[in-house]
Amino acid sequence: MSKFDPYEHLNVSLNHDGSLTRYIKLPTSAATTAAAQSHRQSVLSKDVTLNAAKNTWMRIYRPSKLPSNDNAVARLPIIFFFHPGGWIQMSVADTIIHESSNRISGEVPSILVAVEFRLAPESRLPAQYDDALDAVVWVQNQAADPINGDPWIRDYGDASRCYLYGVSCGANIAFNAALRLPDLNLPPLKIAGTILNQPFFGSKQRTKSELKLATDQYFPLPVQDLLWELALPVGTDRDHRFSNPFVDKNMKDKVKNLGRCLVIGFGGDPLIDRQQNFVQMLVQQGVLVEARFDDVGFHGIDMIDSRRATAILNFIKEFV
Repeated sequence: MSKFDPYEHLNVSLNHDGSLTRYIKLPTSAATTAAAQSHRQSVLSKDVTLNAAKNTWMRIYRPSKLPSNDNAVARLPIIFFFHPGGWIQMSVADTIIHESSNRISGEVPSILVAVEFRLAPESRLPAQYDDALDAVVWVQNQAADPINGDPWIRDYGDASRCYLYGVSCGANIAFNAALRLPDLNLPPLKIAGTILNQPFFGSKQRTKSELKLATDQYFPLPVQDLLWELALPVGTDRDHRFSNPFVDKNMKDKVKNLGRCLVIGFGGDPLIDRQQNFVQMLVQQGVLVEARFDDVGFHGIDMIDSRRATAILNFIKEFV
């Protein structure tokens, strides 16, 4: 039997300079831009530069028909979205991500800010957390500027109802960014909650579900280990606080700042034990947690099963 190669599973190879060659190019979609504001589009989107030096940007979405309230536009919650891809791949322009973002913005309804963060290993953690905070500060500046602020944020967004939402590694980003937000002075922005869909955590100690599902066809253990190796700071291991939130004593005080928290997971995900332990830890720290665990399903099921994607969207709607 040939030896399992996690690089082959991920369709990437490591170059001498420490960068990756990524062999899969997913189909991409362009933003609709306000110019194409036709009635056919139920959701409009546009791309905005976040930090040119870091090559980060955002795709911002809003429903084309804005709900009104006594003839005034009802302000929409603002959701920051961090995509999956194991730190090393995917983009907010990928059609699969773009269509999911469209749905969230249209159906919640909300202003959705999908963040194109830097990828590992070219940029290792905490670069992705820094990019997340840059996005939050950018939105804060737009909301606070009555003259030059971005009109979608300034005129339609409700700065007092902001949510951080991430999937897989994106949920790890949402969590770690939320812990750092109290260090920033954010008015008028208020983080009302954090949504963690199949959060990606790890440690050197294996959980029962990881051992049981070590050869999982979607997210086998050697692949998880490789992703951490490519994403964590050089010279650290999976017991670094970015990967293993349980090792950081200070973090337990900080989780009180998460606001309400929604955690979503599936029984066939090798990470399920870790996610359930994480929920217990939050509850012990007094965080208001809503846990939505389904016995059936695997890591990333919502990317290929539209019924699961709809169920998750409904959880988010109820939560927001």
